[in-house]
Amino acid sequence: MSHYSPPGDYLPHDAPLLLLDNVVTVSADDVQCQVAVDPTGVLAPFLDASGNLPGWYALELMAQTVGVWSGWHRQNKGVQQSTLGMVLGARELVCEAGDFPANATLDIQAHLLMQDSRFGSFECAILIDNVPAATGRVNTFQPTSEELTSLFNRGENA
Repeated sequence: MSHYSPPGDYLPHDAPLLLLDNVVTVSADDVQCQVAVDPTGVLAPFLDASGNLPGWYALELMAQTVGVWSGWHRQNKGVQQSTLGMVLGARELVCEAGDFPANATLDIQAHLLMQDSRFGSFECAILIDNVPAATGRVNTFQPTSEELTSLFNRGENA
């Protein structure tokens, strides 16, 4: 039994955009989450007619796993509120099969490569039965409250 809270406790996401089932482990530099490619699970709205998850979801699965890492560390520093982080981009993101097969359990792993107060870079992998199904590097940015307000209120001032 995991001693971690559900992924939604660490992320500013709600269903149907919360794409992770559970948190397996979090450490200083690593995080592992899981999700089932299941027609009755959290990924159900995104599965194709064969029950597979298209490979382009790899980036969001990796990004949410990085978000769990960040949220867990924030909570352990006493900051309870989830904050919105942003993906700046991904490098060498490859999903070999093109999709994730129906009924597979995806183990999403991220390893911190570098971080400062606002930027981070993570080496990520999605494994099925301990075999890499997708890999890539995800680069993230933590905007300030003022930057978020400016970004999301921009259309109101036009």
